Amino acid sequence: MNRRLILLCVSILILSAVPVFAANGDLGPENAKIFGIFTILPPLVAIALAFLTKNVILSLFFGTFTGCYMLELRNGNVFTAFIDGFMRISTEVLVSISDSWNAGIILQVLMIGSLIALITRMGGVHAVAESMAKLAKTPRSTQVVTWILGLFVFFDDYANSLTVGPIMRPVTDKMNISREKLAFIIDATAAPISGMALISTWIAYELGLINDALNSIGADFNAYGMFISSLPFRFYNIFMLIFIFIGAMMLREFGSMYKAEMRARGGEVLRKGSTPMMAETLEPTHSDRIAPQGKAWYAIVPIMTLIVGAFIGFFVNGYNAIMNGEDEALKAILTDSFSFNAVQTAFGASDASTVLFQAALVASIVAILIGLSKRIFNIKEALDTALSGIKSMNITAVILLLAWSIAGVIKELGTAPFIVENLSSSIPGWSLPAIIFILGAIISFSTGTSYGTMGIIMPLAVPLAWAINPEQGYLILNIGAVLTGAIFGDHCSPISDTTILSSMGAACDHIDHVRTQMLYAITIAIVSIFIYILAGFGLNVWAAIAVGIVIVAMIIRFVGKPVPSTI
Repeated sequence: MNRRLILLCVSILILSAVPVFAANGDLGPENAKIFGIFTILPPLVAIALAFLTKNVILSLFFGTFTGCYMLELRNGNVFTAFIDGFMRISTEVLVSISDSWNAGIILQVLMIGSLIALITRMGGVHAVAESMAKLAKTPRSTQVVTWILGLFVFFDDYANSLTVGPIMRPVTDKMNISREKLAFIIDATAAPISGMALISTWIAYELGLINDALNSIGADFNAYGMFISSLPFRFYNIFMLIFIFIGAMMLREFGSMYKAEMRARGGEVLRKGSTPMMAETLEPTHSDRIAPQGKAWYAIVPIMTLIVGAFIGFFVNGYNAIMNGEDEALKAILTDSFSFNAVQTAFGASDASTVLFQAALVASIVAILIGLSKRIFNIKEALDTALSGIKSMNITAVILLLAWSIAGVIKELGTAPFIVENLSSSIPGWSLPAIIFILGAIISFSTGTSYGTMGIIMPLAVPLAWAINPEQGYLILNIGAVLTGAIFGDHCSPISDTTILSSMGAACDHIDHVRTQMLYAITIAIVSIFIYILAGFGLNVWAAIAVGIVIVAMIIRFVGKPVPSTI
């Protein structure tokens, strides 16, 4: 295996040298012209090695190195490029961590680890598990409860991934539900629901893209109205959420997930030899490490502090950002601070990474105060517990830094512009929504970012759709295709931070999570493409959704195999 891995890496280096002797270091579109099809090598290397080696850190490292090597190649000097490319990796990592958003996410992840360790040490997690077990009495009801919690934490995909998993993991383990299935439910609710929520950390970005695109074609439409109108056309989001619910109710699975669930019903919630993304030390089993009579509210109060604190923080942070800015139109919206429009505007303008870190920090402090007041631990033990939780997240922090590094390299290589340029010409009107969705899915899967994909495709899709058919309804259909196609990669790409965080929240092996959910994601993507074709031919959107739901239900019923409640 080692010889094959070395041969593969050497082959990549040799192949990547062929087209780039004239590389001039220009960014984005210019590099896309220079590197051509080789711009897709870094994400392909990362994705391929992830499946071959089952080691996400090694995969991301080599994917990043491949891109750095290509960028550093000068005058065909392979050896100089090899050394410079290796040195460039450290620069990319430093650039990633110096970004305030990324730094906030890292701090948030570390503080979430602290919070989980504290509420586990107090026995709160186990008490919640016992309480939830009263509702979640079977694998069916447990999956439905997890799905409902995923819908409840709708305001941010990161908060969703890092909140639902730790709460439900003890319950799903007790019900012999695989960690892979838990990670899938978390991941499949996080971005899909956050991307559609009327109040979330996504909405300002999406509204900004829509508004800029509308201005580019001179269309006098309200961006927020277009956003609302596009919600029924987010077929992938809708069908994925429906897929989870129907699958849970029918207790049917297929592909790798079926094998994982059958294994779990036999008592193995984790595959033997797997590497959970969250250290098992967060779930101590020794009686002296867990409060013997933990109460559910020991966990509920800190978690609700996290959620409520995030809500308040989103509003305050966004409000201050707008009022300290120069956009008078946004300031006017905030005149009535408690109106729905004002709240969603403030949420959208907030720095989500900073707010979530602050909320997690406050929640950890609340957990410490509860533990001290109940004499569960002293201050030294509380700090030791918090630090152990922070340490357990180190591997996740490393993976996130590498994921952001490869994203930066991909952007500089011009991977996305190359894909767009080669897939977006000569398009029939009825097929444009489906093609936009496919394009978004390819780019988001390759780059691991929905935000970047939306930013790339929206300025291209709106003018193209308007040129083909200058009607508002057709424009809304294609806007929906942009926003949901970009969700595909954010949901299932191995290098997506949301996918990584979902593996962490479920304490699941990352590659196992990606492998088991991939077929499900592709299945729903295919259904979405078919429905976009029908909508492109003029089928009413509600009829299209009904057709899609029927197809999803039939796939689960006739392709899926029944999984017993117990074995």
